[in-house]
Amino acid sequence: MKDLTEQRVSGEQVFDGVLLKVHRDVVRLPDGSRGIREYIRHPGAVAIVPMFDDGRVLLERQFRYPHGREFLEIPAGKIDPGEAHLDTARRELREETGYEAGEWTRIGVIHTAIAFTDEAIELFMAKKLTLRERKLEAGEFLETLTVEFEEALLQR
Repeated sequence: MKDLTEQRVSGEQVFDGVLLKVHRDVVRLPDGSRGIREYIRHPGAVAIVPMFDDGRVLLERQFRYPHGREFLEIPAGKIDPGEAHLDTARRELREETGYEAGEWTRIGVIHTAIAFTDEAIELFMAKKLTLRERKLEAGEFLETLTVEFEEALLQR
């Protein structure tokens, strides 16, 4: 098998934002030539599929600025420094929806846009849901709704 590894020669951070860090590196390509790679560093995130005992799914309706429209989504959020993935999932579910789950299952991981970011989203299934108090962060605006699982699969 041919080695396709690209080796970093040099690089710099070209943007340091609140959430995202943008880098530009010079790399040595597999054939020995050089190329430029721009990419985004992301702290990582979790996403939760909250499932009620009757099979319905809890979704969120939220405006997403880059797309200029509202989306129906599963609850999700970024990992705080040093926070375990499951702890993030528990925190985000409670903050955004007000629900706590008595049963958690890790589903897997999604690498959202592998060509330009290292973001990885750990996916969890949350069951045995109990409604508590919702605690949205400042500047966070969303509504929750429940839908049948089949209907959730059709959402865009």
